[in-house]
Amino acid sequence: MTQIIDLSQISANKGKNALIISPVNKQSQEDAELERKLRELQFKQELRKNWILFIVRDVVIFSITIFFVFALSGYSLFMHIYR
Repeated sequence: MTQIIDLSQISANKGKNALIISPVNKQSQEDAELERKLRELQFKQELRKNWILFIVRDVVIFSITIFFVFALSGYSLFMHIYR
């Protein structure tokens, strides 16, 4: 069987020249800047989409519903008056 080596023990035992294993990939400055700009653009796009959905759902549909209710009640009142 092969032996299992504990990396924390290796880094602890090396002293000054400790073995450091970093799981994070080091990106260049340009890549980090491009990724930040991409996240900003995605956020702005999502915000814009949310505003469009808000306007369509809450403003337009609510207004049409209120207009339909008033039209229906007005027609009903008109029919009751002229009977």
